[in-house]
Amino acid sequence: MTTVTVWNEYRHEREADVVASVYPDGIHTVIADGLANHGFETQTATLDEPEHGLSETVLAETDVLTWWGHDAHEEVNDAVVDRVHERVLEGMGLIVLHSGHYSKIFRRLLGTSCSLKWREAAETERLWVIEPSHPIAEGLPEYVELPETEMYGERFDVPPPESLVFLSWFGGGELFRSGCCYTRGNGRVFYFRPGHETYPIYHEETVQQILANAVAWAAPGDSPTPTFGNSDPIESIDTTDNRTVH
Repeated sequence: MTTVTVWNEYRHEREADVVASVYPDGIHTVIADGLANHGFETQTATLDEPEHGLSETVLAETDVLTWWGHDAHEEVNDAVVDRVHERVLEGMGLIVLHSGHYSKIFRRLLGTSCSLKWREAAETERLWVIEPSHPIAEGLPEYVELPETEMYGERFDVPPPESLVFLSWFGGGELFRSGCCYTRGNGRVFYFRPGHETYPIYHEETVQQILANAVAWAAPGDSPTPTFGNSDPIESIDTTDNRTVH
């Protein structure tokens, strides 16, 4: 069974009544419960736990890590970022949610500022499925309408996605690349835009279905493990000419 670790800052829910009213037990709990209902084994981790809940042991048993952060990106210890980065390159899946676009781990993996436009106006978002054959889009309608969201607008300063599954339109007129797929090393990375803390977006059944599809897509499979460095020949060749400065 795929094991998912759901990571969350878990600050807003404890400090702001408006967030606690939507996610009384934390965003991470709602996401983890939704994934468990889709058959995944889940565990949670939060910023204020020792090692942010992401010890070497936890990450070693994690197939897919989901990441929600907003106000405390710079408080994430660089040693933990290094650890997560290494696991992604080894093959762990990573799903970065909403304001996690500014997280240290996402910016490191993508190598750009990951900046964007934003506006909080409780406006409608129409999340269009523009790659219907992609596994993350399985079982979805042509578009998903979210009645109250925070707007994110282009330009989104990220590398061109290897696959773009969703494109958002907002009531104020902006567009945004809301479902971006990348490969880094052996790991798959998916960025999913919806999920502001004051709106009940992660309670939506269709959003939970998207996250479950994304976990299934990002989970490591049985693909071959590449090897690197000096290599013996597969075929019989003359190896006596080994001119080198190494």
